[in-house]
Amino acid sequence: MTTLGAHMWISYSPDLRHWGNHKVMLQARRGGWWDANKIGLCSPPIETVKGWLVLYHGVRQTASGSLYRIGLALFDLENPEICLQRGDAWVFGPEAPYERGGDVKDVVFPCGQTIRADGDTIHLYYGAGDSCVALATGSIRQLLAWLDANANSQDAAASCGEENQS
Repeated sequence: MTTLGAHMWISYSPDLRHWGNHKVMLQARRGGWWDANKIGLCSPPIETVKGWLVLYHGVRQTASGSLYRIGLALFDLENPEICLQRGDAWVFGPEAPYERGGDVKDVVFPCGQTIRADGDTIHLYYGAGDSCVALATGSIRQLLAWLDANANSQDAAASCGEENQS
C-alpha cells in the first residue's frame, strides 16, 4: 500500500461509541489512474444481491488542479473488508457548467442517495463545483452491469488493493 493519498477504511464498534480494528478496504491507486491521489466513501453502501455497491469519489491531480469523479466498487455482503470488483474507469464526472465551475472547478462528489420502491432506481445527490447540490438518477442494475463490464475481476489484488482481494 502506498503511503501517499487517502484510502477508504472500515472500523468496527460493539456499541457505536468505541471504535477499533481499523482496516483499509480500498486503496487509492498509484500512477495515472483517475482515482490515484485520494478516494473516499461519501454515500452509504447499497445492499444488492451481488454485494455492497459503493459509490466513491476519486481525485486526480492535473496541471489545472484537482479533478473529482465518481467510481464504483463492490464488496462482499458477509465480509465487507473484501473487495470483489472495482471499476477501472470512473462512471460520473464533471460535465455541466455548474460542475465545471463554482467554488472549486471540476468537482462531482457523492453525498447521499435514495432508492425508489422498485429497488432499482437510484437518486444520487451530489456536490457540484463545491457550490451546489445536484441530483442524478440511474439504475442499480445498470450500475452493476457496468461494473461487470469495466472491472478487472481477474486481478482483484491489483484493482482493489493487495490486502483486500477476493
